[in-house]
Amino acid sequence: MDFSPQSFNAIADLFERLAGIRYAPEKKQTVAMRLLRLAQESGTESLDDYVRLTLERNDPAEITRIVDRLTTNETYFFREPQHFEFMEQMLPLHDRRRPYRVWSAASSTGEEAFTVAMVLADALGPAGNWEVVGTDLSSSVVAAARTGLYGMERINGISQKRLQKYCLKGSGDYQGKMLMSRELRAKVRFEQANLMDPFSPQLRLGKFDVIFLRNVLIYFDLEAKQAIVGNVLKHLGPHGFFFTGHAETLTGVTWELAAVQPAVYERAG
Repeated sequence: MDFSPQSFNAIADLFERLAGIRYAPEKKQTVAMRLLRLAQESGTESLDDYVRLTLERNDPAEITRIVDRLTTNETYFFREPQHFEFMEQMLPLHDRRRPYRVWSAASSTGEEAFTVAMVLADALGPAGNWEVVGTDLSSSVVAAARTGLYGMERINGISQKRLQKYCLKGSGDYQGKMLMSRELRAKVRFEQANLMDPFSPQLRLGKFDVIFLRNVLIYFDLEAKQAIVGNVLKHLGPHGFFFTGHAETLTGVTWELAAVQPAVYERAG
């Protein structure tokens, strides 16, 4: 497996330019292992050849595959449950004459977005006036999220009551799988989006009552954090809530939000 420092730096530069995340030199082996299958599928004899040919051809489809493979997508249902408990407490204050909208801004394979959907379905009804939007940089995880299909090993964190109400246990070809209910899938949509870039009007983001941007900012430097949060906050409604991961802080990143409790912020004013 030939993967020279020059090839690693070229991929690290590409990924930083597209995703804003810089892989450190000690991650060289990790990057190599993630790209190995792509190189094999392309028929190239080494990773060095694969990187060189990909960059020479500047093939958007192959570059997208690289970004997909290098994007970290660790998530699970009801992660950091305090956030969902807080959202439940705030829901009675919502004016039900307008939709309650939540954005999972780095939704990965959709567990966070469907967790929100279960909470909203319980509080406002499965057919209530609410919507969840999930976005992610990786096209492959967006495609996976849209299916609403998960391995049974992913159900940890979902209560038995919610499993019975919102999850369908697979059989036959779907043995060992779980499908989110049709009612929830109808209320959640997933789109591809790069948080570093201005968002396309075609995404139809609009304004949100709650935005989840959790366990993402830890990968970026201050300048990138400011750009991402600035882009995202354009879509947070008046007095809307913004959730970060518990290991993250917005100190020095934005003055538009005021801390409410750990990892929970409200639009100032």
